Amino acid sequence: MTATPVRPTEQNHEVKDLSLAPLGRQRIEWAGREMPVLRQIQERFEKEKPLAGIRLVACCHITTETAHLAIALKSGGADAVLIASNPLSTQDDVAASLVADYGIPVFAQRGEDSETYLRHVQIALDHRPNIIVDDGCDVVATMVQERQQQLSELIGTTEETTTGIVRLRAMFNAGVLTFPAVNVNDADTKHFFDNRYGTGQSTLDGIIRATNILLAGKTIVVAGYGWCGKGTALRARGMGGNVIVTEIDPVRAIEAVMDGFRVVPMAEAAKYGDIFITVTGNKHVIRGEHFESMKDGAIVCNSGHFDIEIDLKALGAQATDVKDVRNFTQEYRLKSGKSVVVLGEGRLINLAAAEGHPSAVMDMSFANQALACEYLVTNKGKLEPGIHSIPVEADKEIARLKLQAMGVAIDSLTPEQVEYANSWTSGT
Repeated sequence: MTATPVRPTEQNHEVKDLSLAPLGRQRIEWAGREMPVLRQIQERFEKEKPLAGIRLVACCHITTETAHLAIALKSGGADAVLIASNPLSTQDDVAASLVADYGIPVFAQRGEDSETYLRHVQIALDHRPNIIVDDGCDVVATMVQERQQQLSELIGTTEETTTGIVRLRAMFNAGVLTFPAVNVNDADTKHFFDNRYGTGQSTLDGIIRATNILLAGKTIVVAGYGWCGKGTALRARGMGGNVIVTEIDPVRAIEAVMDGFRVVPMAEAAKYGDIFITVTGNKHVIRGEHFESMKDGAIVCNSGHFDIEIDLKALGAQATDVKDVRNFTQEYRLKSGKSVVVLGEGRLINLAAAEGHPSAVMDMSFANQALACEYLVTNKGKLEPGIHSIPVEADKEIARLKLQAMGVAIDSLTPEQVEYANSWTSGT
């Protein structure tokens, strides 16, 4: 992406090592090759400055793709600060480059503990944001709980994840969502592609990097058949896995069955699975009783936002020994003598052990984020408190730009077809 980097003389930041910046910038530029839609938005932002004067906080996975979102927001005039949304998702070289090459304050280090993460949330809120770009709703929830005096300065928030949207809906139902929140997660050009193709590919990438096992012939249990679960199940089957799906929603369960997957409760699936992948957005999907039923050597990992989908406290209580057997791979030896292998400490395996979603799919997701920020500013004072969808026109424009970049052409309606589509008098 063609942002002009700057070399600040003094920079507020907390990154691992600024000497990593050259490698980070090289990787950022490589990712930009696959992000033409966001590049076009960034170029327009550079000219129009729609975010001029806006203090913005972004709580995101600090990856090469997120770097391009940050660059686009800064190009639009935003005074932006970045923090990590997950302790194991930060790419330290990218964080260093954003600080050293682009003058963007970043407070994120790979492997930061919970205390550091929460301190970074407070640093972000000290920026007194007008807009929050959130990934899991932690920054927004903290502001509502601890910084209510700042709510009058908040124009609104954008939310990237299913988990975050669940939290925002709970906040709305509790009467504490007193500002507009844009639901980026449910934009068609986000969840159809990021959740399905991005999560599907990157989850298996993380598993393979962590274990180097062959997926073909393995029984792979996918917990949850939302868009992330669909993509994960589809890719696992494509790699030769025998896929079992677990669900709580009867409609999604029927869909999984009709897509050709076996659907059983987790209590039953636990007996058969070689690999377990949670993608539900809920907590304790795999619990103590499930670990007891698993095969010796069963592998467990999570690709949902928080690490609570797997009840690791229960597993730890059942274990007589825990040891690292590979990078991102821990073996819990149970009292029964069996072992359960946990990948990435139960955190997002696609970011803990791999690099997250491919750039091409994040191009559309982050295009939605950039346009959502512009939408909030343009409609300041006009939007009611609550959860708002990305405008359909913006969603379709992102899809049109993506097709254009891919060299794909589609049909347009003829005048006769337009008239027919808008008529109630024409029948068969």
